[in-house]
Amino acid sequence: MNSPHPQKLHEKAIWFALKTLPSLIFILFLVGAALVIGKLVSGQRATHEQEVKNSTVVEAVPTNVVTLELKPTVLRDKINLPGMIEPWTKLALMSKLAGTIEEIVVHEGDTVQQGQLIARIESKDYRIALDSAKAAYALAQSDYSRNKTLRKKGISTQANLDEQRSTLTQTKAALENAELALSRCQVTSPISGIISRIDAEVGMVVNQMMPEPLAEILQIKRVKAVVAIPEADVNAVRQLKQVEVIIRSLNNARFQTQVHFLAPAPETLAHAYRLELALDNPERHILPGMFLRANIVKQTEKQIIAVPLYTVISRNDEQFVYVVQDGMARKRPVKTGFTEGWQILITSGLKIGDKVIIQGHRSIEDGQKVRVVKELDSLNLSDFTP
Repeated sequence: MNSPHPQKLHEKAIWFALKTLPSLIFILFLVGAALVIGKLVSGQRATHEQEVKNSTVVEAVPTNVVTLELKPTVLRDKINLPGMIEPWTKLALMSKLAGTIEEIVVHEGDTVQQGQLIARIESKDYRIALDSAKAAYALAQSDYSRNKTLRKKGISTQANLDEQRSTLTQTKAALENAELALSRCQVTSPISGIISRIDAEVGMVVNQMMPEPLAEILQIKRVKAVVAIPEADVNAVRQLKQVEVIIRSLNNARFQTQVHFLAPAPETLAHAYRLELALDNPERHILPGMFLRANIVKQTEKQIIAVPLYTVISRNDEQFVYVVQDGMARKRPVKTGFTEGWQILITSGLKIGDKVIIQGHRSIEDGQKVRVVKELDSLNLSDFTP
């Protein structure tokens, strides 16, 4: 049986409130619970973040580093350039007269002395010319002697005597020329050296109009180490007296050479200047054509500061290193100069006694705590690796 519905307005309101009151209470309960839970979660989150922060600070471990205590050193600004050995003298032996080669008395590779016989040219024609010159000179001597006697007696004239004197002089010159020509049939070496090549052959006709070399002689008891110097380094090289060279084919043997000649003008389109270095070679172990490297020291700086090249960090147009100070890494901006091998000159930013971090510097920041696990007091590359 259905309940009767109230007829009055206030009775309707009371009835509606009684009907919806449980739902409202439930909703308010949920909202309150949500607020309480949110506050609890927020508090726990803040507490957790603080705990994480505290634990991070507590667990932070100083970075292990290796340091180098700076001491005065010497640094050389040098360039290493390739070069080649050349003979001190390279001579193409030529014949001074025409004729046919009848004998060659040396072989390629032979060592010859100055004046030693190299080849013979057929001499028959020159002997005949010499005999003729001797006869003409003997006749001229006789005529001059006779006319000189006649002149003393007043029989001959002075003009006739002068003519005979001139003839005597001419025939004597012709005789000497014939003797010289005959001697030149013996082709001798004008210098001491080694026969590097023989171009002549027995039976070859030597033509004075189009002369050809008979042989090539090299002088190698002293040799030249030749290096091409870039234009930018010419001024520095001009002041040098000695240069070290390394010859690879002789087990990287090192030699001290004397500066012999610097070309006054470039020899190539690359504006490279020829530098000749004198090198004694008494045992003749150094041969022409051997490759070399020349260590040319342009500048030497003493009592300066240098650090390993990789120690300097370049970032945003700035160069800096890290030093250890009071157990912390401190950033030091620096200015650098030239390098030698794995070292670089520091012109400002560091001082003697500073302890530069040479290992571990790539993983630290300014002000970070560090632990020095090794301290070096010299720049010995074998002591550390980058």
